[in-house]
Amino acid sequence: MSRHTLSVLVENKPGVLTRVAALFARRAFNIHSLAVGPTEHEAISRMTVVVDVEDLPLEQVTKQLNKLVNVLKIVELESSTSVQRELLLVKVRADDATRTAVLQVVELFRAHIVDVSPEAVTIEATGGPDKIAALLGVLEPYGVREIVQSGMVAIGRGGRSMTDRAIERVVRTA
Repeated sequence: MSRHTLSVLVENKPGVLTRVAALFARRAFNIHSLAVGPTEHEAISRMTVVVDVEDLPLEQVTKQLNKLVNVLKIVELESSTSVQRELLLVKVRADDATRTAVLQVVELFRAHIVDVSPEAVTIEATGGPDKIAALLGVLEPYGVREIVQSGMVAIGRGGRSMTDRAIERVVRTA
């Protein structure tokens, strides 16, 4: 199986997330990550869905998603033609003996310290999956105490907007 990132524009209405997630569940596809948030138009939300699936079943799911009333547009975002980021908060042991080394790692990865206590620091990092995995790998020897990771958010590169035509559809049906 391969990993695919879908950007799905939907009407900002109750129950849409449930219907989209249920469609993937019925097909027994594992959703690796799911992030939903508002767009520049209050009537539209964007779902970024990262799913592990082969190409042909993905095409079938995309067609079924397009049939859902509240789905406006679906685009598969390739990593080479989009900007993809995740947010990571990680709490790491950092006593007097290791704090300097942990701070050097944070600086190297262009991350930020967002909380400090005598025995630990909390680090905030954003980046692609490879950067997040590399940071966690380097921090592991110091003792990772807790991890919170957001889902992937992604947007296509360039000047084109995916929401331009979608907003026309929402306005017509309103």
